[in-house]
Amino acid sequence: MSKVPYGPTYDEMYQPHRLDEKTAKLAKDAKQNELDPYNLFNITWRKDDGSINKVVLPKALTGIEANIIVMLGKDFPSGSHKVGPAYATLIEGVVDGDIIPGYHNILGPSTGNFGIGVAYISNLMKLDSTIIMPDNMSKERYDRIKGYGAKLDLTPGTESDVILTLEKTHELAKAEKNVALAQFELMPNYRFHRHVTGQSAIEAAKEIGNGRIAAFISAPGSAGTLAAGDHIKKIYPEVKITALEPYECSTLMDGGRGQHRIEGIGDKMCTLIHNVLNTDFIALISDEDAVRGLKILRDGHDVLSEHGVDKKTMQAMREFFGVSGVCNILGAIKMAKHLQLGPDDNILTMATDGFDRYDSVLKNLEERTLEIENFVLRRWHKDIFLNLEPSGIKDTRTALEKTRLFQQKEDDWLKFGYQKAYLDKMKNPQFWDDEYEKVHTYNQKIETKRGQKL
Repeated sequence: MSKVPYGPTYDEMYQPHRLDEKTAKLAKDAKQNELDPYNLFNITWRKDDGSINKVVLPKALTGIEANIIVMLGKDFPSGSHKVGPAYATLIEGVVDGDIIPGYHNILGPSTGNFGIGVAYISNLMKLDSTIIMPDNMSKERYDRIKGYGAKLDLTPGTESDVILTLEKTHELAKAEKNVALAQFELMPNYRFHRHVTGQSAIEAAKEIGNGRIAAFISAPGSAGTLAAGDHIKKIYPEVKITALEPYECSTLMDGGRGQHRIEGIGDKMCTLIHNVLNTDFIALISDEDAVRGLKILRDGHDVLSEHGVDKKTMQAMREFFGVSGVCNILGAIKMAKHLQLGPDDNILTMATDGFDRYDSVLKNLEERTLEIENFVLRRWHKDIFLNLEPSGIKDTRTALEKTRLFQQKEDDWLKFGYQKAYLDKMKNPQFWDDEYEKVHTYNQKIETKRGQKL
């Protein structure tokens, strides 16, 4: 029998102080060894002091009056908050008896961070795993996955060709020993973010501005993170939820299906777990703006200081963001202008991961750009941040827009074997509330297994 523990409940991921003293100590000690299975209990948005891991961006950087609060995912085990949905999907399968450690091989369709999370959690839980990814993602992603002992099965294309990874995953899942953790379609992803991320977001905004959340911004990859908005909307019904897409791949906006450089988002589909009922707006962000914006946040501290941004503050944030995090920041700026938000208003968004998996992306930027001196960074900051126009925004609160998005979901998912009757249930808010309520059932199932070993 393995010495791997059953991991945390949903409640314990939201509030790790619920852990018993012994488990809490083992989890704390585990941070010294990334592959210690007790790192399962470190899947949380909280820092060691119990506060939510976040940063409020300097207004001299963003050029707006509203407060942009960015929750930081880089300190999750494996370096991304995607490890949470990976664990949630695995543990639900284990307690339901659908996944048997030592027997099943786990399939993780992904463009990067979810695949890293699946490889990492599978390692901790002593499961074999195969990550199915496009073959043109950043080298750092592949290296990390292989470092966790997973196999890679690469499909043609880039971020926008994730549909090919889904097709390959469904094909491989026909084998008896393969179990797919399909982040785009399995509800544990939704449950994790609605329960853990959503409640953490409410806390993150306390004591900032008016303490409420006026807008919640997230680029959908799997659309799991957007589920946090479902919880936020229960607390603050006035919140405006915006889904961001690359300008080059505006699938939700208007059916666009191009290639782009923002890894982790813009996957040419309306994902199955995307609750479009609660998506108020869709906004477009240029992929080159996101990459150049990362360069500014990483290396433009002298230029930013000219606008009154404290250099030490920015140096402390050098590791906080990846390309999708910058995309979310730009989306927050755009929506603050569109919604005409003021100094008491809070906009909340996420940085899924940190810089550690994007060095090759900036090297590619430098290879594609004639020169990146301070005068160039100065122009980029002005154009990308300060003068960002509130354009490329669609209001999706109308019945016509909801019908369009549901039709797109049908077009994307009927071919994968889902029934129209099931998809129709998603048009009722009760469907999503019922799926969320299963959190409590799985809390009990995990607690029942507590004390046993996987």
